[in-house]
Amino acid sequence: MNIAIIGGGAAGMMAAATIQEQFPDMHEIFLVEKNPGLGRKVIISGGGRCNVTTGLQQVRELLTKYPRGSKFLNAAMHQFPPAHVYAWFEVHGVPLKIEKDLRVFPRSNDGKDIVGVFERLFRTSKTTLLLHHHVQEIKKINNQFALVYKDGSTLTVDRLILTTGGQARRYTGSSGDGYTFAESLGHTITPLAPSLNAFLIKEAWPKTISGVSFERVTISAYTPKKIYTFTGPLLFTHRGISGPAVFALSSLVAFEHYDQHTPLPVQIDFFPGESFAALEKRVCAAMATSQKTFFKNTLRLFLPKSVAEICCDQIHIPLERKNIETSKAHVHGAVTWMKGARLHAIGRGSGDEFVTAGGVNLQEVNPSTMQSRITPGLFFAGELLDIDGFTGGFNLQASWATGRLAGMHAGKPIARV
Repeated sequence: MNIAIIGGGAAGMMAAATIQEQFPDMHEIFLVEKNPGLGRKVIISGGGRCNVTTGLQQVRELLTKYPRGSKFLNAAMHQFPPAHVYAWFEVHGVPLKIEKDLRVFPRSNDGKDIVGVFERLFRTSKTTLLLHHHVQEIKKINNQFALVYKDGSTLTVDRLILTTGGQARRYTGSSGDGYTFAESLGHTITPLAPSLNAFLIKEAWPKTISGVSFERVTISAYTPKKIYTFTGPLLFTHRGISGPAVFALSSLVAFEHYDQHTPLPVQIDFFPGESFAALEKRVCAAMATSQKTFFKNTLRLFLPKSVAEICCDQIHIPLERKNIETSKAHVHGAVTWMKGARLHAIGRGSGDEFVTAGGVNLQEVNPSTMQSRITPGLFFAGELLDIDGFTGGFNLQASWATGRLAGMHAGKPIARV
């Protein structure tokens, strides 16, 4: 039996490798990729280090990291959880490490090592790599699939796995072709939106402290119907705000519209683990120990110097004002700002692991096999599906897990779905 996999990213590579493992010498596998090499997006993920998966062990907790598709992923994650992914790569010659934030990387800090695992596997197997092959159309002919390439040539196969990814980071080849293929084979595509992105901010002050970061803040976005909140690291940039907390929040508001004319209200709590009253008491106590000190310098005990000065500016306190000259109202205002600095997002910037929210309607795919409920012999895996996770290795984990499940079932006789 011939099996084609379109898309040589994480899901596609894992699907092909799984078929080799589960059905050795039984099938001829064609891994079709338009780029000159495999796993281009995998290599650049995690800043080029490749955030392979997460150190989270409990599947129930793991599934909370997916704003969309968590229930659908249940079977795939139980069969190939992060611990199994970790072991799989180590068995295949790539030592991994878990960092303190539970992100998992190759010890070499080189994403090319992850893709190298698959390149070695495919050299010694019946998997045929069809690089530089751009599929333009897919036709269902009786019980087979005809892949029509851009040059007019065709490949006819018995089973097809679509793992083309979304439409984020288009320079890596993720141009959204898979949505067209899926629709041509009877599937519907849910609304699409960018996710895991930075926020472009209307206010000027964040840009003046570009490079300043916080290990833990709570950031909230206020929409007409709901308040979305996430706690984690934050980074100020020359265009706004970024970092894991911002990426996660952007995922939660992926389908909200915001721009220069309709900005999205955002609020930052720089002290998420402390109540307003407790923080105010600490500031007052610090002021009392040195009444002749500038108030801005007292705030430096709580905030980086540049941020302390911005706080003073935002609540209209002169930088030369001393503690003894600072009113209770101004102290209250400073604490109010530290517990809820207000900003307005007016656009989406690039992200750490920019992905697409939305995709193939999950009701049309069997979550236990990744097979289409509409077109027998057709399977899906990875970001092409309407699933996406937070930053931290969760999107690659979903791709490995769904790719493996699709591969496990693609070589079996077609079952009722």
